[in-house]
Amino acid sequence: MKQVHPHSNSQGAVNPEGGATMGEHAVLDVPEKPVLPRPGTTVHAGTPAGKHAPMIDCITAPLYAAIDLGSSNCRLLVARPCNDGFKVIDAFSRVVRLGEGVREKGYLCESAMDRAIDALRVCAKKLRRHAGASLRAVATEACRSANNRDDFIGRVRDETGISLEIITPDEESRLALQACSALLDERPYAVVFDIGGGSTEICWIKVDETGKTQCIETLSMPCGVLCLTERYASVEERRQRFEAMRTEIRERLEEFAKRNSCSDMLGEDMVQMVGTSGTVTTFCGIALGLERYERHKVDGSDLRFDDAERVTELLLRMGNDKRKGHPCIGNQRAELMDAGAAIFAAIRDIWPLATLKVADRGLREGILVDLMRADGHALDPCDARRHTVSHIKATS
Repeated sequence: MKQVHPHSNSQGAVNPEGGATMGEHAVLDVPEKPVLPRPGTTVHAGTPAGKHAPMIDCITAPLYAAIDLGSSNCRLLVARPCNDGFKVIDAFSRVVRLGEGVREKGYLCESAMDRAIDALRVCAKKLRRHAGASLRAVATEACRSANNRDDFIGRVRDETGISLEIITPDEESRLALQACSALLDERPYAVVFDIGGGSTEICWIKVDETGKTQCIETLSMPCGVLCLTERYASVEERRQRFEAMRTEIRERLEEFAKRNSCSDMLGEDMVQMVGTSGTVTTFCGIALGLERYERHKVDGSDLRFDDAERVTELLLRMGNDKRKGHPCIGNQRAELMDAGAAIFAAIRDIWPLATLKVADRGLREGILVDLMRADGHALDPCDARRHTVSHIKATS
């Protein structure tokens, strides 16, 4: 498998002293008793070929936890394996903007680190309710790019008890693909992408007749919604700014697509697309006309490209206050939507398909699948709920 990672200062996986090494489970050692599991949602995950899932008691099954500290968000997921995937016991998400200014300054600023540590304290408090949960906590592009990452990792460990592991772009892509692979159908090729805060990962995938996936090449671009918003902040006219961002991303993708002869397969219905990111799930929520964001209606949905274009136009005409007040966008995501829309539009430019599959799942789910399978839990195949997004009016 080829990897292309154009990060001038990306680092390999980092395991701070006292943290878990690859393949081990970092367990937050706390004295408090775990609470009984509450009714929760079930997340489906693919089973390795040739394996059958044993019956699992979802009440007594062990707990697993995943933390994803990205350039924009801090997210936690706690779950137990069950017969058709895993049942979510607890979850947390907060916008922290850890990557704010990293591209320009080269380091994590104090206010960004404070926001991230405050969020991780919430994660640690939640984990104390679920004592003994096997935990893997990862950090991505903001920490990969920052020259003071070791100091930050040390602060996190000292102030929260959580050992963060800085993962490579390749590992980030692998986890995202693992989380989303159950949404792939029988078509032999797939584009799987994840638009983050500090970077965007693209995977070109081969899918065999049994559903097994092979990653032909991954591309990690240092262009996420946060850093792209900062980079183009001086362009005052909004549509001009959007088109400039779209052009940059499209140019970055063209050589990757050419190298893999992607356009040769497009006319024969041989290519499918899966998108996982806040940008794509927000687009889907808007297109569905949701009065509030509902994950079960978004995850596994089919979003048509023409509807994505309508949402793009809708967003570009929305004022900032209206975006902040939209139930699927909100205050913290509002100013990042133009950059996300530009990245998403450039991906559709390169792969002009009819629809894509929307995945409200990512690194956390990929980590949980890894941890559960390492302990011998063979998870049942995904019977993802499929929706077709209806046409929306191109009005503001």
